[in-house]
Parts: sequence; structure tokens; C-alpha cells
Amino acid sequence: MQYLYSVLSNRSFLFLLLIINILGTIYGYYWYGSQLSITPDIFLIFVPDSPTASLFFVFVIIAFLLKRNWGLIEALAIITLFKYGIWAVIMNILTLYTTGYLAWTGYMLMASHFAMAVQGILYSPFYRIKTWHLAAAGVWTVHNDIIDYVFEMMPRYSDLMQFLPEIGYFTFWLSILSIFIAYWFGIRKNRFTLSL
Repeated sequence: MQYLYSVLSNRSFLFLLLIINILGTIYGYYWYGSQLSITPDIFLIFVPDSPTASLFFVFVIIAFLLKRNWGLIEALAIITLFKYGIWAVIMNILTLYTTGYLAWTGYMLMASHFAMAVQGILYSPFYRIKTWHLAAAGVWTVHNDIIDYVFEMMPRYSDLMQFLPEIGYFTFWLSILSIFIAYWFGIRKNRFTLSL
């Protein structure tokens, strides 16, 4: 494990991860373009879930490169990376199950979103999350579920809209699990220091 943490804290590796996450974030906002174009201004910040999660992680990496910790951003990153990473994997599997077909982009989304969830947890030993950071990030996350499933601003999976109540219910409990994951890995577990 010590070798893994030395790789994760390597400055060159962090720069590479930063570039990958910036590119992924840009693509994510592009992917949401058509939905954002018809979204009321008041909801714009809550619609592009996955790219906003990776944007949080971009700031986490920048802080690491500056030899800093931004606990609130770290809490937002680990919760949303895990939540939306796993959510996208499940939605694409459900699409494949429901329709019997998944385009190559669906498989690409599954791989990239699973990687999102993993990277958020892998870097958790370096986080400096406080309880209030976790509480604030938890409120943001559950509030986002309300925006998505009460005001119907959720990501559009046309083949799955028939399951909207079930998806909303699943998403709420995935949020609760994600908050617990952030507590377990971000607060409870042993801490390491970045050796840049």
C-alpha cells in the first residue's frame, strides 16, 4: 500500500491525473449541452452532475499540487465522484438490460465513471475532511437529488424514463451510501501526507 500511495502522490502522476480530469470535465459539460440549453437558469448548477464531480476533483488535485488541503472540496469530490460514478454505471447496465443494446459510448461512460468512483476513494487517505465539511457536502448532495427528482432536472436516459420513481428512490439511497463512504474513507481511516 505504501508503494501505491507513493505513486498517487507523485507530482508527475498528479499532473497527468489533472489533465485527464480537466479533459473529462470539459467533455462532460459538452455531453450535457443539449439539456443545459433548455434548463432554467436557477437549476443550471445542479444539472451536470458528473462533470461537476470531476471539477471538484480537479480542485482537489490543484490543492495537492500546491501542498494544500481544501476539506470542503475534498468532501464534495469523494461523495459526488462515488455517487455519480456508480450511478452512471448502474444506469448504463439498466439500459443494456432494458433495451438489449448499449452503444460504445455507453461502455465508455461505464469505464470512465467507474474510474471516477475509484479515484475519489484512492485519494481519500490524503484528505483532511472535517465533520462540518461532510455535513455541508451531504446537504448539497441530497439537495441535488431533490432538484433532479422533484423538479425533474435529472440526466436524460430516454430508455429509462419509465422507471423514474424507482431511479429517484435508488439515487437517494446511493447518496446516503456515498456520504457514509466519505465518512469511512475521508474521516475515519488513517491519514497519509502527500510527499510531493
